[in-house]
Amino acid sequence: MTETSPPPPILVAALYQFTTLDDVAAVKAALLPVCEAAEVRGSLLLAHEGVNGTIAGSDNGIAAVLAHLRTLPGCAALEVKYSRTDAMPFGRMKVRLKREIVTMGQPDLDPVEGVGAYVAPEDWNALVDDPDTILIDTRNDYEVALGTFAGAIDPGTRSFRDFPAWFRERRGALLGEGRRPKIAMFCTGGIRCEKATAFVRAEGIDEVFHLKGGILNYLEQVPEADTRWQGECFVFDERVSVTHDLTPTHRAMCKWCQRPVDDDRGCGCGVEA
Repeated sequence: MTETSPPPPILVAALYQFTTLDDVAAVKAALLPVCEAAEVRGSLLLAHEGVNGTIAGSDNGIAAVLAHLRTLPGCAALEVKYSRTDAMPFGRMKVRLKREIVTMGQPDLDPVEGVGAYVAPEDWNALVDDPDTILIDTRNDYEVALGTFAGAIDPGTRSFRDFPAWFRERRGALLGEGRRPKIAMFCTGGIRCEKATAFVRAEGIDEVFHLKGGILNYLEQVPEADTRWQGECFVFDERVSVTHDLTPTHRAMCKWCQRPVDDDRGCGCGVEA
């Protein structure tokens, strides 16, 4: 009988939910003590449009924080992506108040009502293999540099704020004269695509799709033999990036720009370590 190794002890939960939070200061005042009592570390962002962040800790600690978050208005179905790691990837717990939980700079956008159609990981390959589908990576340039889906367009943005201007400038070239293609977009865990698809739909395009649960969900659910993913997926903690089955790479990070260090290209910020 083959013995199996126990799973890594630290549970990591990447989460978000777009919902209306009227008094974010009161939400923070109640949330931070729950995180501290549960001995959970990480970062949670609160804004009037919802909650977003990544936390890590024991299974019971994570469960306690998620149970509290699910009591918030509109958060009963909180979107959570789990993974495990051997060592705590965060130094402390932070709860911050922000204007947006993911900054796009489009204050009139409604990511709840305007969001595009979700596509499950098991259906994603068929969508992106369709020649009528335009596949767009909504992440930033340093994330795309580590890995992306085969055939995806890289906007080359350094900030998510740059995405609306990029799309408006490239719209004609992307769509072509009289063409009505499907647009499929993806990001790390799904949150940026909630806004990106809502933005593109607000620009008058109807058939807009995004990968439910993001790249992380795809890498966990789709067998490596069937993957359309190429490379690694950048994550916003000390694991730096993950591969299929969410295996951490533990790449080096530049202490100045907080971007992954490539053995050949460095990080690109120009500051010597």
